[in-house]
Amino acid sequence: MTINDPEVVAELSALYPRYEEALLKNDVDKLMAMFWADPHVMRFGAAENLYGAEELEVFRKARPAANLARTIARIDIVSFGRDFASITLEFERALAGKRVRGRQSQVWVRLPEGWRIVQAHVSLLPTG
Repeated sequence: MTINDPEVVAELSALYPRYEEALLKNDVDKLMAMFWADPHVMRFGAAENLYGAEELEVFRKARPAANLARTIARIDIVSFGRDFASITLEFERALAGKRVRGRQSQVWVRLPEGWRIVQAHVSLLPTG
């Protein structure tokens, strides 16, 4: 198995900014298209655990579209073979007038329909 195949890393490096843009614009259709449309997809958020594409879509449609801006402080892409990868990042954003730090991890799998996020986790670090 090849770890960090340059072609695979380049594919995901080009794909991830489209996810980030859709996230900041709260473009639910684009976001949902990037997730696996399956009952086994999951996303753990800062205050929610979502199981299945239906729960994820309900969350996305109900989420307020304001104050979503964030700055990525670090992003890492690691691929395993040609069809499996993880993307992790650290970010900062304004929340209730304070700068907070957070982290995000995503598992991406190349499916017949293309790269899809099959698992995701977002959390905020405690402010000290």
